Amino acid sequence: MGWWLARTLAALLFVALGGLAGVVAGSLLKAPTLGVAVGMMLAVGLLVLRDSLLGQSLMDWLRGPLSSAAPRDTGFWGELGYRVDRTLRTRELAVRHEREQLAQFLSAIEASPNGVMMLDANDQIEWCNSVGAEHFGLDPERDHLQPITNLVRTPAFVAHLQADRFDEPVVFSGPLGRSTLSVLVRSYGEGKKLVLSQDITERERNEAMRRDFVANVSHEIRTPLTVLAGFVETLDQLPLSEVERKRVLSLMDKQTQRMQALVGDLLTLAKLEGSPRPAADRWVAVAGLLEQAQRDAVALSAGRHVIEVEGGDDAEVAGSESELFSAVANLLNNAVRYTPEGGRVRLLWQWQADGGAELVVIDTGIGIAREHIGRLTERFYRVDGSRSRDTGGTGLGLSIVKHVAQRHGGSIDVQSELGKGSRFALSLPALRVRRRRKAAALAA
Repeated sequence: MGWWLARTLAALLFVALGGLAGVVAGSLLKAPTLGVAVGMMLAVGLLVLRDSLLGQSLMDWLRGPLSSAAPRDTGFWGELGYRVDRTLRTRELAVRHEREQLAQFLSAIEASPNGVMMLDANDQIEWCNSVGAEHFGLDPERDHLQPITNLVRTPAFVAHLQADRFDEPVVFSGPLGRSTLSVLVRSYGEGKKLVLSQDITERERNEAMRRDFVANVSHEIRTPLTVLAGFVETLDQLPLSEVERKRVLSLMDKQTQRMQALVGDLLTLAKLEGSPRPAADRWVAVAGLLEQAQRDAVALSAGRHVIEVEGGDDAEVAGSESELFSAVANLLNNAVRYTPEGGRVRLLWQWQADGGAELVVIDTGIGIAREHIGRLTERFYRVDGSRSRDTGGTGLGLSIVKHVAQRHGGSIDVQSELGKGSRFALSLPALRVRRRRKAAALAA
């Protein structure tokens, strides 16, 4: 039975009872018709009063915070209150679910490595994640609903935003010129815009380094090739004496060796950058590395320098023997090349207090000015290009040393002063070095 049928029957029953009571009262007062009318009217009045009270209770609940349940009653008002309460709770759950989804969505955007900013139809900031705020130098709370063109006044960005053609991203410098941004704008909704920003500073720097690298390699290889081509033409077209021919062949051999050294260093760098880090369970005796590096340096010096090696007899390094030898040999050979005849070069192994160690090369050479030290490990960077070529350097040695150090968890430190020599230290962490006595004990 529906609430409407129950309500109708209850009203009829109520009126009938009122009429019956009026008949009894009218009989006693000898006015039965009047008694019936008065009784029915009183019954209807009581019924209306009850309905009004129940309706008022529901209205009071609707005017309140709706935190409690709706008034529970039988009949029409109880059914109405129940349905209103259920509809409100269902709507509240749906809104809460949508808010949670929105919060998760914004949280996901916040975690994005790229900047995201939402603009309304008037180009005012509706929302911005922290990366986007950093890219544009904004404060998400302070700058909320501020026109973006009032805050980001870079002409390229403003013109791109106002042109309303967003097929390609626009690239410009970030705040204070410390970064380079690539910004992509997309329209959505009714006149709204989504601004996506990406910091491409590192990419631009790598691209510039790649261009410089290609240019430097081309230049370094073209120079000896030009010399060789000239000598070949000379041998082919000019009658040379035996002495002149030997001199030309000697110079050709020197240029060939220069190209071979350059190609060898390039292949070494490519291998270092393209292979996984050396294993930490392959131990290499330091004494053997230092001894071989000393022999090569003595051959390069040809008796013009005093070359000393100290320490390392009890040490082992975990890593690649070929890479470590390449780093030590580059440091030692550089010291020989840039130390005048009669100078002193020392190759030291030094244990550190934290359990790590250093491979140190100290020379009494010409030294390096302070402004050059920070760039020494860049590829092809030379303090004096003409002297580097005269000494047979390729400009890649210290870059190789840096890569080897990093691949073994270490670093390279340079200290130098003009006219007083230099100190190059390749530091290795404690996890990569050990004393041979401890190694033997572990094996036993």
